[in-house]
This record gives sequence, C-alpha cells and structure tokens, in this order.
Amino acid sequence: MKAEQTTFPFSAIVGQDKMKKALLLNIINPKLGGVLVRGEKGTAKSTAVRAMANLLPEIEVVADCPCGCDAYRTMQLCPMCSKIVAQGGELTTTCRKIRVVDLPVGSTEDRVLGTLDLEKAIKEGEKHFEPGILAEAHRGILYVDEVNLLDDHIVDVLLDAAAMGVNAVEREGISFTHPAEFVLVGTMNPEEGELRPQLLDRFGLCVQIEGLSDLDQRVEVVKRRAAFEENPEGFFEQWRPEEEKLSKQIVAAKELLPRVTASDDILKLIAEIAIDMQVDGHRADIVMMKAAKALAAFDGRSEVVREDILEASEMGLPHRMRKKPFQKIGVETEKLKRIVAG
Repeated sequence: MKAEQTTFPFSAIVGQDKMKKALLLNIINPKLGGVLVRGEKGTAKSTAVRAMANLLPEIEVVADCPCGCDAYRTMQLCPMCSKIVAQGGELTTTCRKIRVVDLPVGSTEDRVLGTLDLEKAIKEGEKHFEPGILAEAHRGILYVDEVNLLDDHIVDVLLDAAAMGVNAVEREGISFTHPAEFVLVGTMNPEEGELRPQLLDRFGLCVQIEGLSDLDQRVEVVKRRAAFEENPEGFFEQWRPEEEKLSKQIVAAKELLPRVTASDDILKLIAEIAIDMQVDGHRADIVMMKAAKALAAFDGRSEVVREDILEASEMGLPHRMRKKPFQKIGVETEKLKRIVAG
C-alpha cells in the first residue's frame, strides 16, 4: 500500500468510531449514497476524509482524461475517450492515487458541473467541454465541508450526480454527459443552520459526532497529534501495519459484497424498524439493507445478521425520522434495540 506520509493515518484517529465506520461502508459500497457528518469543529471530520483515501489502492485511469475514465469499462467512458475509441485509437493508461476533491462553499453551478463552449459548438460543430468539480471527482471522493451553507440547488445537483453516477450539462439545446461516480462526504456544524429535510433524506448515512469526553482519549489525541507534527514520516511508519491491515480488509470486503445475502426475515426486520420508527418513504429501508450488507462484508461474512441491522439503522435513520421543532436529529437507540431483539 502506497500512502501520502504527510497525511494523518486513518487508523490513528482516536474515537469517532461511528464516523469512521460510515466512511468505510461508503468506500466498500459507493452506491450507499454518501455520508453526512454532523458535528462541532475540531472533531477530526476533514482529517478522517483525507486519511481514508490513503487506505485505497491506486487506480488505473486514461492518461490526460479530465474524468479519469476506466479504459476497460467501455460503456462508461466520457465522450472524449469514446471518440478516441470510435476513431480506432487506443487509450493510454496510467496509475494514480484516488483523489479527494474539495468543493468550496462559494462554488457556482458552472464550476461544479463544467461548462460548454457554445460559440465553438455553433461555429465548428464541435462540443468543447471545460470539466468541473464533478469530472475531477469521478472514481474518487468528493468532500463538501459546510454543506449546509451551499446553495440548495448545488446540493441537489451533487446528490443527483451521486445517485445516478452521471453528470449532464445542457446549454441552449447542446448537451454533454460524462460519468461521475464518487463517494460524497458532506460535513456540517448544525449550529450554522440545517439542511432541508428533502436534502437530508438524499444522503445515504448520517452520523452525529461530538468532542471526546473521556479524559484518557483526549490526552491520547494530543499525544498523537504532537508526535505526527514532530515527525510525520516516523509516525506514519509506526501506524503502517494497522493501515495495511485495514486496507486489505476493505479490498476483501469489496470483493465479498456481491455475494452477501439478506434473508426474508432480515428484510422483514428492516421494514418493521422503518414502520415502528415512523420513517417516511422507502429510501431508509433500501439504505439499511445496503449498509447491513457492507457491514457483513467488512466483517468477512456472506450473510446479514440482526446486529448488522441495528448498526445500519443507527446510521441510516437519524436524518429521516420525523422530529418536532427544535428537536435534535437523533435515533432512539433503546427502542431500536428492543425491535431488533424481537
């Protein structure tokens, strides 16, 4: 496993287990729909996202392709790569690390989606596309800090692309479509405002994190951070065995995931939880099933068990439950446990 040794190791992050698990599940199954991390500043949100990329193996991409296309998935090439193939050319490939692409709060729609040169299209009959952030994020991780401060329309666009795996740009009857498969990670401080419920529901998982209250854990945070800043390379070498172990576990889980099954009893339990917890719609049921399968794969099991459903529901339900005005987003853990226990 190659890694950027100036990045804090994922396995060295103290506590915040639920956040780390939610991030890992989205890596194992990118179709989970991303994760929204809610919490105060200074709780290792951005550190965890950047560290997560180092756990992943390098990917093979088409050289000079702005979307980083996979040359072997010919049905999912961007128009530029498709044109080369259609003209009988060969796609040259290279290997690189998976990217973590940041989306700044002030981003415009053109910066996110990309732009079309209408003048060139009309005069020369050629589609000239300037790629945006979604093209950069293809096959990587799109990190949106303070997602609650983004324009609602931009958030909608991001969530649509994350769900469909495609970005479409249309201007004056001219369109351009390219693949946009990425793991979406949004972070926010609830004190700075909430997302609309319709947008909250579109995130696959949601976790609430707080500063550590355990004395020993807080001391350990300071120790590890000081050791890392003093000698980043040495600190990373110290944690390399744990990083490599976790990296292999992720690769094995991704390979196992297609073979993981959920029995009818498990599916009935998911539906029972959604009904008893008064969750609107069916997205929660689907997310719980996907998350439970990813949890089973992460543990090296090919069958979902009731404990997987409990853990998946704690991440898949909080932002989907009906709440009263001024009530914090959360999930009734004790009630969930009673339902799962039967």
